Amino acid sequence: MKKIEAIIKPFKLEDVKEALSSIGIEGMTVSEVKGFGRQKGHTEIYRGSEYTVDFLPKIKLELVLPDPAVSDAVQAIAKAAKTGKIGDGKIFVSAIENAIRIRTEETGEQAV
Repeated sequence: MKKIEAIIKPFKLEDVKEALSSIGIEGMTVSEVKGFGRQKGHTEIYRGSEYTVDFLPKIKLELVLPDPAVSDAVQAIAKAAKTGKIGDGKIFVSAIENAIRIRTEETGEQAV
């Protein structure tokens, strides 16, 4: 099993959700986060004063999938989230040792 964490632009969430749904992936956790990378925020003017907005709103998706589904999921996320502009985000893939469904006590891939 692998865990996919993707940081994307908020307006791309529906596109990514639909792309994952189209390949049979339904479950995911979504969090509203803030961050910056090379984008380094931007400046705005409020009531005549200029200030820097360092942390930009982003969406973090988390999915735990069986190994065979990971490659397709990563490709679907990357394609759906891409705008071609700075700040499109990142995708991280890491190994998951085990998963346990609390309600039924199923373990491993059956719990996912």
